[in-house]
Amino acid sequence: MTKKKPLILVTNDDGITAPGIRTLIEVMNTIGDVVVVAPDAPQSAMGHAITINDVLYCNKVNVAEGQPQQEYSCSGTPVDCVKLAVNELLDRKPDLCVSGINHGSNSSINVIYSGTMSAAVEAGTIGVPAIGFSLLDYSLEADFEPTKKYIELMVRQCLDNGLPEGVVLNVNFPKLPADEIKGIRVCRQANAHWEEKFDKRTNPLGREYYWLTGEFINKDKGEDTDEWALEHGYVSVVPVQYDLTAHHAIKTINTWDI
Repeated sequence: MTKKKPLILVTNDDGITAPGIRTLIEVMNTIGDVVVVAPDAPQSAMGHAITINDVLYCNKVNVAEGQPQQEYSCSGTPVDCVKLAVNELLDRKPDLCVSGINHGSNSSINVIYSGTMSAAVEAGTIGVPAIGFSLLDYSLEADFEPTKKYIELMVRQCLDNGLPEGVVLNVNFPKLPADEIKGIRVCRQANAHWEEKFDKRTNPLGREYYWLTGEFINKDKGEDTDEWALEHGYVSVVPVQYDLTAHHAIKTINTWDI
């Protein structure tokens, strides 16, 4: 009896034609039956946004001829894509959702802004194992080739072993040639932040506007963090939980006079 292939949902936040998702689709086609539901335009830094005050459009497309996957472009956010896929487009719940490969880092604090990771988190909330993948290279000419073997390894391990309840994986790749990547490190999220500034400008009509800029500050000196791993040539893997309860703080808050 032939074993049924896993059903894999692929999405991202850079848009359905982005090189990163095309690489991810290529790898997933070697593992299972692939359905792609991704934004029709870039949706970076959308976090867990969903569309509630507008309609959603979803069109079947053929971005890459000759490949077996079904593909749909969606007018909404990455989270919209997952919701639409699971509730409307697929005939059964996927065995895995993969999101990415993002053009740019989603390590440390960036995870909370990330549309890539929010798509994975959304899948996790409905019981679908999920992994978000990101490469520390923002260029459209980024080389995704070195990521392929690690993506296949992580996906096969996830399918074989499952994930702990309430957990999805945040995987980040250093911008390095394949022979310089040292391996994989399972890490914690670094305690780092953006020191933000707004560049105030005036447009030709005299109206003031603001352009967000900033500097990433990492004061976390731990050698068990995602930032340390990436800086030292490792692929970082951070288990992320979507239960945002600060369980350790409950006892403290209960001492308040409330």
